[in-house]
Amino acid sequence: MFTRRFTLFRLFGFEVRLDLTWLLLAVLVTWSLASGLFPTLTPGLDSRTYFWMGVVGTLGLLFSIVFHELSHALVARRYGLPIGGITLFIFGGVAEMTREPENAKTEFLMAVAGPISSLVLALLFYELYVYTASDVATPLNGVAYYLGLLNVILAVFNLVPAFPLDGGRMLRAALWGWKGDYRWATRFAARLGSGFGLLLIMLGVFAFLTGNVITGMWWFLIGLFLRGAAGMSYQQLVIRETMHGEKVARFMNPHPVTVSSNVRIQDLVDDYIYRHHFKMYPVVDNERLLGCVSTDEVKKLAREDWHRRTVADVMDRCSSDNTVTPNADAMEAWMQMSRTGASRLLVEDRGRLAGILSLRDLMRFMSLKFDLDQSPKGMPGRAGRG
Repeated sequence: MFTRRFTLFRLFGFEVRLDLTWLLLAVLVTWSLASGLFPTLTPGLDSRTYFWMGVVGTLGLLFSIVFHELSHALVARRYGLPIGGITLFIFGGVAEMTREPENAKTEFLMAVAGPISSLVLALLFYELYVYTASDVATPLNGVAYYLGLLNVILAVFNLVPAFPLDGGRMLRAALWGWKGDYRWATRFAARLGSGFGLLLIMLGVFAFLTGNVITGMWWFLIGLFLRGAAGMSYQQLVIRETMHGEKVARFMNPHPVTVSSNVRIQDLVDDYIYRHHFKMYPVVDNERLLGCVSTDEVKKLAREDWHRRTVADVMDRCSSDNTVTPNADAMEAWMQMSRTGASRLLVEDRGRLAGILSLRDLMRFMSLKFDLDQSPKGMPGRAGRG
């Protein structure tokens, strides 16, 4: 889902990150506000004023999305659900749960918190709009109107009962509570989400063909995203059930190729990367795990420095992003890889290297298990149960 991300700030203990795709959204929103909406709402102002109104409106959009996702995160934390952070990307934002809710009530309360928070913001911005309405041509009045309307749209759109939108999560919670079957509820809500995404795609194509190019493009892209996210959500559920109770120690390679911190970069390339064909290597000195070195760090160095610099100069130290323990839940390790974009994790046990966990090994296990769980034709099997 995400490309490259960087941290903006921490809020109530949650790390708020910005995906690079959000910058494209910011440029498009600023341009459309400055050239279209604000000149219509507040005529008679100069172009520079409209530009800064567009910038403030875009910052207000960022604030509104963070406020919406923060409400999800706070409710999740209230019920003991770990949140990996909040990420803003081109289609909005997401509070990254590392574990699904344990019951329908928690799911519903966490989902409904988002639209409620957006409606609260809409009311506050509406009050600001009314307060500044004595002179409708003021920049503040136009921005307040836009942000109030924006938050109403965010609330209403997210209430659509199409997973993974908040309304779809609320529907899943209701179905879950009714039937007591989490997997069936997820599949049903995800199918609605996929259908809604298809509807947006068709509306986008229609709008594009009738001359509304920008509107059609956005509907089409949002539809594609919703269809993909709905399908991915159900696949993640199946993966979670498949890996339930499995520990990292079962999948790790206990005898990985390691490198010392005093190895020159040129030797690392010649004797390790070109020989073993891995992109990442654990750095171990005297049986102590120091971190890891990858081809990404090597590529940052000029080739003439490869003979002078050592692994110690470029390696990444051990952190929560690149290490797990042998007894860690394999599904949580999978989520960690998805969150950080890493394909290999160091398995650390009391400061020593216990092994390497690779995404390829996890995928191979799931492929084999899916294959073995399939029953002969005409016979009911585990994979077909809802």
